[in-house]
Amino acid sequence: MSAASPRRRVWPIAAVVIVLLGAAAAWMLFTPRALSFAGGHTVSLTAYSGPSPVGVPEELRSGDAITRGRYLTQAADCEECHTREGGQPFAGGLAFATPFGVLYSPNITADRETGIGAWTDADFLRAVHRGIARDGERLYPAFPYESYTLITDEDALAIKAYLFSLPVAHAAAPPNSLRFPFNQRWLMGIWAAFYNPDQRFQPHTDRSPEWNRGAYLVEALGHCGDCHTPRNLAQALDNRRKFGGTVISGWRAYNITPDPTSGIGAWSDEELAEYLRSGHAMGHGSAGGPMAEEVAASSSRLTVGDLHAVATYLRSIPTIRTPDLPLVRTEAASDSPKAVQAALEPRGREIFEGACASCHGWSGVSLLTPYATLTGDRAVNDLSAMNVVQIVLSGARTPTAEGPVLMPAFGDAYSDTEIAAVANYVTARFGAAPSRLTAQDVAQLRQPSP
Repeated sequence: MSAASPRRRVWPIAAVVIVLLGAAAAWMLFTPRALSFAGGHTVSLTAYSGPSPVGVPEELRSGDAITRGRYLTQAADCEECHTREGGQPFAGGLAFATPFGVLYSPNITADRETGIGAWTDADFLRAVHRGIARDGERLYPAFPYESYTLITDEDALAIKAYLFSLPVAHAAAPPNSLRFPFNQRWLMGIWAAFYNPDQRFQPHTDRSPEWNRGAYLVEALGHCGDCHTPRNLAQALDNRRKFGGTVISGWRAYNITPDPTSGIGAWSDEELAEYLRSGHAMGHGSAGGPMAEEVAASSSRLTVGDLHAVATYLRSIPTIRTPDLPLVRTEAASDSPKAVQAALEPRGREIFEGACASCHGWSGVSLLTPYATLTGDRAVNDLSAMNVVQIVLSGARTPTAEGPVLMPAFGDAYSDTEIAAVANYVTARFGAAPSRLTAQDVAQLRQPSP
């Protein structure tokens, strides 16, 4: 019997490779939807017998379209993305660094030339639900239309009414700078065919009214997954790892599944609601970076009932464990400056003593404000120390009822080596385990990749 020819031997291997590539492509292209995990039975809003989960809370439903639109716009966090630093609110121009280049948010005030003043209701709904602008141009999914597609027509038009009531800004956004082929907007039509269901929110009849309200707030308006869910190679949300945490522009958006070690499973509903309202929860730390901005512009404006609905919904998300996030250390450190000094970085201790201890305290429990307490803070218990470095570099500003709580930026005051040293000192002294940052790590975080 003669040996098989080389060609005959290659064909089975090629077939296996093709099958594997096809399976990988199908895995990426046919991802679960945002609410697929919930299962159960869904109905249209008109067929739902419970209290409406959409729109504004009951106490605001007698308001006019602009009043309702203001609340919905805040819940959708539109201002944060459509306002550049120092610019007029909603006038656009904010830069978004992506793996494919830089995008700039557009002006969404009612200016007829550079904004959306000439848009009809149908134009606005098409953009919000399908990601298509008035002129037919495809929008990039930095605008989360695959989440906003769940928003009802009535709510979207209330948002439009509110936007049209605001001061007009004549401001054109800078041109995007995307590499080929990503600058070909028609490709977004293919992307949307796989990742945008173009379907409005449908309540789950086997879930509570509070759960359905929370689902609408989190998935449709709040689009929380856009920061807290990892993305696949096509830059679509990978809902198989829903809310498991990811990195955005050098900041770590943490796991918000019910995992008790690396997620929010150890938080009470009251603590979750308080964190979203004020940017701080006793024993769990304070929000920083993009999350602090979200709290200030969006979640802090929600009613108490809506905040608890969000907490109820988050409790139902499938649990995901993030391996590199240890259980948060909740006990305070010794209040002695010299305690465990031998195990920590001397330069880090010197910097902490000179610039940090007066606010944060040697024990990690601040005597000035709970917002400065380090004990229990997730960022301090993160082995990457990524958010610790970012706070040191850029500072923080947390609005409170008593006025803003400020932490100055130290990025210009200390070298990369020194910032790495103080971050390693902080995680070792107050966290569950020490980080091992180098100057090179800090240099990368100064100019984060997308």
